[in-house]
Amino acid sequence: MDLREITAQSALAVSELLETAKLKAGDVFVVGCSSSEVAGGRIGKSSSLETAQAVFEGIYPALEERGVFLAAQCCEHLNRALIVEAACAEKYGWDPVSVRPRPKAGGSFASTAWERFRAPAAVEHIRAHAGLDIGGTLIGMHLRDVAVPVRLSLDHIGQAILLCARTRPKYIGGGRACYEEQ
Repeated sequence: MDLREITAQSALAVSELLETAKLKAGDVFVVGCSSSEVAGGRIGKSSSLETAQAVFEGIYPALEERGVFLAAQCCEHLNRALIVEAACAEKYGWDPVSVRPRPKAGGSFASTAWERFRAPAAVEHIRAHAGLDIGGTLIGMHLRDVAVPVRLSLDHIGQAILLCARTRPKYIGGGRACYEEQ
């Protein structure tokens, strides 16, 4: 598949999810991306730095423009740690861990984020406001408690299945409670 098409699909996906999720500056957007799946392979089997870079180029500029932090999920070899800007980790009080992703140990997307961020930091746990799961990478563990599935106009990036979610505050209080619409 053409890398320009992958970048265009990634840009469309992030744009649509940002519109639906109504994120604001300082919120966190998690992306799990299997470059293997995007390129038509099996997750974890044929990592492609070029493919990951194409996805990153579609996603990151839209987040930067809105002041939304990107959290790039690493692969299972790094226990799904996340690469964020150090300023993001500091803002949310997330303790950094000592690891640097590589394409075959952390994944190509997380490696790309590490190289492109101003001051990258690896953290173990976050609570993101929305996210893209590109290729079945299981980002749910990194979302706030109430995740809401979001359907976009596309359901694949390259050959990878695309699943999306936004989050919302919990509804509490029972039948007589009133809830703020966001």
